[in-house]
Amino acid sequence: MGTLKPLVIGDLTAEKPVIQGGMGVGISLSSLAGAVAKSGGIGIISTAQIGFREPDFPQHPIEANLRAIGKELEKARNIAPSGIIGFNIMVATKNYAQYVKEAVKAGADIIISGAGLPVSLPEIVAEAAQEAGIKVKTKIAPIVSSVKSAMVICKMWDRKYHRVPDLVVVEGPLAGGHLGFSRESLEQLGVDTDDVDHTYHQSQYDEEIKGIIQLVRQYGEKYGVNIPVVTAGGIYSHEDVLHQLELGADGVQVATRFVTTEECDAPEEFKQAYLNAGKEDIVITKSPVGMPGRAIKNSFLETVGKVPFRLEHCYQCLEHCDKKTIPYCITKALVNSAEGNCDQGLIFCGSNAWKSQRIETVEEVMRDLTGE
Repeated sequence: MGTLKPLVIGDLTAEKPVIQGGMGVGISLSSLAGAVAKSGGIGIISTAQIGFREPDFPQHPIEANLRAIGKELEKARNIAPSGIIGFNIMVATKNYAQYVKEAVKAGADIIISGAGLPVSLPEIVAEAAQEAGIKVKTKIAPIVSSVKSAMVICKMWDRKYHRVPDLVVVEGPLAGGHLGFSRESLEQLGVDTDDVDHTYHQSQYDEEIKGIIQLVRQYGEKYGVNIPVVTAGGIYSHEDVLHQLELGADGVQVATRFVTTEECDAPEEFKQAYLNAGKEDIVITKSPVGMPGRAIKNSFLETVGKVPFRLEHCYQCLEHCDKKTIPYCITKALVNSAEGNCDQGLIFCGSNAWKSQRIETVEEVMRDLTGE
C-alpha cells in the first residue's frame, strides 16, 4: 500500500485511510458500504430516506426509515463481519435525534453528521446508549467546511460535554449532493456557484484545511488524544489522495468514485447517467430547503420552476422544508432516481462525476485510490 498509513479512530483501525461517503437516497446502502468495509476502508450507509423500499414508507416514512437502519447495517455486517461500518445522518433531517439513537442501538461503529452543525450529537448518543443499557461504542464525527465551523463544534463539545470529536471530516466546495456551504460562504471563498471550475482555487482552500487540522490538533492535545482529520470533496484519484495527505490529513472521504461500481446500491440507470455526463453537465442547483447542491443536468432540472408544483404527499424528510413554497419535493425527486427513473429525478454527484468511464469493482477503486 506504499506510504499510506491505516486510519486509526480510537480503538477502530481501518487498514486503508479511505471512508466511503454517505449518499442518499438509496445510493450508499448495505451493498456498497459492506464492500468498502470488506476492502479495508470504512463503509458508510446514508440514512436519508433509507426506508424508501419499505412497503409502508409512503404512509409512515419515519417508522420505515428507523426500521431500515437496523436492516441495512445487518446486511452490511454479513458482507464484512469484521469491517468498520457506520452511518451518515444529516442534522437537517426531521427527527434527527431518533435516527442517531436508532443507529447507536443498532451497533453502528461510527456516525458522520453534517448538513448543519451537530452540536447536540454527543448528548443524543449518550442518551441512546443509556436507553438501550449498552456501553457507548459508536464514534462520532462532525462534518465541517471551515475553521469557523470546526471551532464552533470543538468549543461547544469541550464546554458542554467535556469531550472532543473522535474524527473530523472536512468537506470542501467540490463535494456532491447538499453542500456544507451557503452560496454566501462559497462567495467568501471566491467561488462563483455558477462557475465553480474557474473560480474555485484549490490552494486557497488548502490553507483552510491546514487551519482546521491545526485547530483540531490543539483540542486533541488538550484531551491527550489523537483526533484524525479526513478531507472530502473532489477526491477521485491516487494523486488527489496524496495531495490531501501532504496537507496533513489522516485520510480521505470519497463518494462519487464509488457510484460507478458493481456493488453500489444505485440502479444501472443512475450509474449510466454518471458515465454519460460531460464536465458541462455538472451544475450547482438550489434544493427546496435553500441549500446549494451539485447534480447532473437533466430534463428534471431543466423543467423545475417552470411548471406549477403542488405537494401531494409529505415524506417528513428535512426540518426546514416549507411545504407551501417549495418548487419540488426533494424526497420524490431523489427516490425517482434511486428507482431508475432518472429523467424525472435529481441526480446528485460530485464535481468529478464526468471522469467516470466504466463500471469498476469496489476493490479496483480502493486499489487505485491507495496506489496499490
